[in-house]
Amino acid sequence: MSHLRQNVITKDWVIFATERAKRPHEFARSQEDIPPELPVYKHSCPFCKGNENADEAEYLRIEDERGWRVRIIPNKYPALSPIGDRIRQSEGIHRSITGVGYHEVLIEHPDHNATIARMDIHDVINIVRAYRQRYNEIRLDRRIESIIIFKNHGESAGTSLEHPHSQITATPVVPSQIRYRMIEATSFFDDMGDCLFCYTLNDELKAKERIVLETEHFVTFMPYAALSPFHMWVFPRRHTASFGGITDAEIEDLAYTLKTVLAKLFYGLNNPAYNFTIRSMPTDDRDSNYFHWYLAIVPRVTKAAGFELGSGMYINTAMPEDSAKFLREFDVSLMPPDL
Repeated sequence: MSHLRQNVITKDWVIFATERAKRPHEFARSQEDIPPELPVYKHSCPFCKGNENADEAEYLRIEDERGWRVRIIPNKYPALSPIGDRIRQSEGIHRSITGVGYHEVLIEHPDHNATIARMDIHDVINIVRAYRQRYNEIRLDRRIESIIIFKNHGESAGTSLEHPHSQITATPVVPSQIRYRMIEATSFFDDMGDCLFCYTLNDELKAKERIVLETEHFVTFMPYAALSPFHMWVFPRRHTASFGGITDAEIEDLAYTLKTVLAKLFYGLNNPAYNFTIRSMPTDDRDSNYFHWYLAIVPRVTKAAGFELGSGMYINTAMPEDSAKFLREFDVSLMPPDL
């Protein structure tokens, strides 16, 4: 019989449809759906090395003797603009605010066919280091209340350009999804005197059955009530509310964690589409005792449909315990060497 589980952090109820549950390997992308290998360079790609626009603004560049390895540039079609004042308006029930903010693209590698799962670890460290630097620069802007770092990988995850890239957005309001997590975390802290995220992490470490990867500074696990198959959270062991407070040692460890977990998906499920995002405390509350930043990875191996849209609930056809065991035991050291 199917059963429901609740995620104590998000308060989402998830239906686990055990009668139509799949084995973990059945979520792997079929061979006919895997696109051909991309070229190292593509003449028409604006992100490839050699195609840089000399007139384009550049917010950050990390380079070595080979040239640039990571660049951050403005999004060509930004959702928000860094120019202007943050002005709120209210007329009856109608509220609005000027679209001031940031929308930037982080080009992760000069090669068109690179992917984090197969990059040299030093290149992944550069990506995370660039995330931190730009995050801490943007948060100084008093017009900004929230910074979201995210990556879309694959067409079904919403990417429009093949070249490996992430995006950084900064908004003049706190998104409701983050606000709801803050409310739940505050309530738990008031009742229990403890961080809900730290409590959840300790619970998962005791249970062990949903752990995918443990390192010195991070734990990757599938939530007890994961919204979808292979949905993972990467929690820092050290309590810290803001991603901007990540240390150099934690950057190296997070890079290793991200590369390893994405490699498990790349080889174990034949390079599925996925999204990942860094959920962090709003800029003004970065020293909070009750919130804990984390990274969420959501492989797009199933599609939400009418029930999810109509109810706000999800149906998961994979038990987190089984999916975690599959990835935990998948040995990426046996796979081909990095590009």
